[in-house]
Amino acid sequence: MAQVGFIGLGNMGGPMAINLVKAGHQVKVFDLSDQAIASVVEQGAIAVNSANDVALNADFIITMLPAGKHVAGLYLGENGLLSVVNQDTLMIDSSTIDAATARLVAQAAQDQGISFIDAPVSGGVGGAVAGSLSFICGGEAAHFEQAKTVLDDMGKNIFHAGSVGAGQVAKICNNMLLSILMAGTSEALQMGIDNGLDPKVLSEIMLKSSGKNWCLELYNPVPGVMESVPSSNNYQGGFMVDLMLKDLGLAAEAAQQSKSSTPLGSLARSMYAMHSRHGAGGDDFSSIIKVFSPKK
Repeated sequence: MAQVGFIGLGNMGGPMAINLVKAGHQVKVFDLSDQAIASVVEQGAIAVNSANDVALNADFIITMLPAGKHVAGLYLGENGLLSVVNQDTLMIDSSTIDAATARLVAQAAQDQGISFIDAPVSGGVGGAVAGSLSFICGGEAAHFEQAKTVLDDMGKNIFHAGSVGAGQVAKICNNMLLSILMAGTSEALQMGIDNGLDPKVLSEIMLKSSGKNWCLELYNPVPGVMESVPSSNNYQGGFMVDLMLKDLGLAAEAAQQSKSSTPLGSLARSMYAMHSRHGAGGDDFSSIIKVFSPKK
């Protein structure tokens, strides 16, 4: 059993922390939302009064925050985590942020003799609840092996992508591809619907053909084709459009820095930006199919 501090108990972080409790770890938690804290404490976690209190006597600190500025502020700000954490603690940031911020925090930690890895996740809220997330880690090999003590209790696929920041780069590559797949799948399904096809039948055909992909198999964007996916719940739950848009922005920044050509990624970013601007920012990203649907 490990002593774990967990900061950030949103749609993803809350279920992740609960899985650590269920695995037998002692988990101290903090979030700015009292309701988020309460839902995890009900499952056996221990609430503390501040982010820094989470760090006391922790073997691991796991953070799950919205953006790079929040991560930098938490770790590097005045009286931040690095001012109180001890050198035996491994810090694991599972936020999806820019690689530069991950490297900045890692360097500041290293300067103090403290271990840090970036470990963004893939698998959505369903994967967080089920404990089947993929963790895409960047950091030293020894720290990666150490982190598996807790990551194995929250996920099924634990990858070591390379040095610090590599996890973030791999994650945004994956999410850029996911956004393109969802847009393309939506476009094809809507064209079939417009030509009189049953979307469920068309989905089954494409799943047995060369168009098969994750969106068709596990996350169909057409309402009613699959149960227990956001499209069948008025596009609520899951991974919000605005979060996908954030990740596509990170991908665009990375592409600019490396002078990579990402025309489809740029188009997907433009489409999700338009969709968000039309009021869908809080909906699941599979709602991008509405861009192709006839306006009523």
